[in-house]
Amino acid sequence: MSIFVIDEHPLMREAIGILVSRLGHTAVELGSLSAALDAERVHGTPELIVIEPRFAGNDDLAAVRHLRLTFSDTPIAAFSATTGEETRTLEAGADVFIAKSASGSELAAALRELLNEDAAEFPERVPVEKLSKRQKQLLHLLDKGMSNRDIAESLQISEHTVKVHLWRLFRRLNVKSRSQASHLARTQGLL
Repeated sequence: MSIFVIDEHPLMREAIGILVSRLGHTAVELGSLSAALDAERVHGTPELIVIEPRFAGNDDLAAVRHLRLTFSDTPIAAFSATTGEETRTLEAGADVFIAKSASGSELAAALRELLNEDAAEFPERVPVEKLSKRQKQLLHLLDKGMSNRDIAESLQISEHTVKVHLWRLFRRLNVKSRSQASHLARTQGLL
């Protein structure tokens, strides 16, 4: 199994590829979405996709949406310098958004989380007793409409840690966005 690293900038692809190999996986470095689709024929379905979602200044998140449709069971990590796009990127189908300003160790931690989680562990609906204390806290803060920065300050943790916790929560609840998580929490009595 391999990890597809999709970015139009060779230096970024190579850097992430080195990190992926240090994690003990094979990186398939690709410069375009079409190359990723071709790579599946050669390398099989990837176990993870790391993508810079905005190719050549593209204003929408079509690449992420296309990958989500094509690789429905494969986790997608969006790795981007575009700020303020986390929610839209997650709603487009990415499982986690990692800022390019993150350190190598933060990126490695996020990728490890994606690789170690088994989708079978996340049932369709989770009773409140199955949520961790942190996940319950996140649901309450999401329901208040708090940003990641506000949540980080409130819980005295880093924004990156908030993102990882949110990713786990979304997977646990089988939702794709903050609004879906809040809606589910309200309708299922999780708050």
